[in-house]
Amino acid sequence: MGEVSDILVIGGGIAGISAAARLAPEASVTVLEAEPMIGHHSSGRSAAIFLRNYGNATLRALNAASEPFLAAPEGVSDTSLLSPRGELLLATEDDVDRFEDYLDGSVGLERITAAHACELVPILRQEMIVAAAIEWDAQDIDVDRMLQGFARRLRGHGGRIVTGAPAQSISRRDGIWTVATPAGSFAAPVLVNAAGGWADTVARLAGVRPLGLQPLRRSAALIPAPEGHDISRWPLFANAGDQWYAKPEAGKLMISPADEDPIDPHDVWADEMVIAEGLYRYEQAVTAPVTRVEHSWAGMRTFAPDRSPVVGFAAEDNGFFWLAGQGGYGMQTAPALSQLAADLCLGRLSPLPPVVLEALSPKRAALHNREDSRHE
Repeated sequence: MGEVSDILVIGGGIAGISAAARLAPEASVTVLEAEPMIGHHSSGRSAAIFLRNYGNATLRALNAASEPFLAAPEGVSDTSLLSPRGELLLATEDDVDRFEDYLDGSVGLERITAAHACELVPILRQEMIVAAAIEWDAQDIDVDRMLQGFARRLRGHGGRIVTGAPAQSISRRDGIWTVATPAGSFAAPVLVNAAGGWADTVARLAGVRPLGLQPLRRSAALIPAPEGHDISRWPLFANAGDQWYAKPEAGKLMISPADEDPIDPHDVWADEMVIAEGLYRYEQAVTAPVTRVEHSWAGMRTFAPDRSPVVGFAAEDNGFFWLAGQGGYGMQTAPALSQLAADLCLGRLSPLPPVVLEALSPKRAALHNREDSRHE
């Protein structure tokens, strides 16, 4: 049977590490990570910003539930994980409908003039801006400090992180899950599937019905700061039609084409053509040309069909727990989702509203009333 714990977590990204850290004070927990280090895939490649209005209604509720912890991360860091940034949303004539949809039901977004937008980001082409809004409270998230802080908390309560341990086989006998890996075999009555882009793959290994989770590629490039400009206080600025976004990053400017290309899970890399097309769209909105790309990369954003995360025990009722489908919201929702995962695994009531719990459930209709032969 191998090493036995109360709970096994497959996946050492922010989802798995934070959930394990929440569980560790009351249960023995082992995290199995396929890579040589934690946070290697999506968690280590995140744009890392807290946007209160990002995502659907379920995600916005999770954003609100996560913010107090991000501001005062007790047990993870002595200081806030957030720092001021702001998000500037820009609409061209083609983007006005999507701009208005985004603002509908939003909190803390202020409409501003095109001239004001250009004061905030001086390289913008004012004549291209039909509408603009700013979320002043959008904040950068210190991803590494959060991930490493949760890892320390986990280990401090006796939890283990085993790296270089991809799941080769998963079986269940007499109520106990056993996961065979190159680092040994590990067993527990509860198996948490926090495998990100590989979550459906892990489910299949375990004989559990996959839920149609789809990894999507998101690319980014790092370019020099526009000459003659101090960009340190610029907000993240983005096209309302999801054509591109830009964010100051350690004295450089990170540009993403905001791509969402379906892929099979793997150690994803940037497509040069996708980067080039995104930079072209970005250049149409600004007066400063892109002189060179210093670095480019890509990561995976994994979504359920309804684009809400999946958190809870599988419909098979066999101790298999889903913690997946965080999409591009994993960093800012990790505090709320990890607390929810711990509450459900330990049989505690969650303070989240019932409508949110239902929207996150693996048993929800949106994950079962579908025809998707790719995942059957």
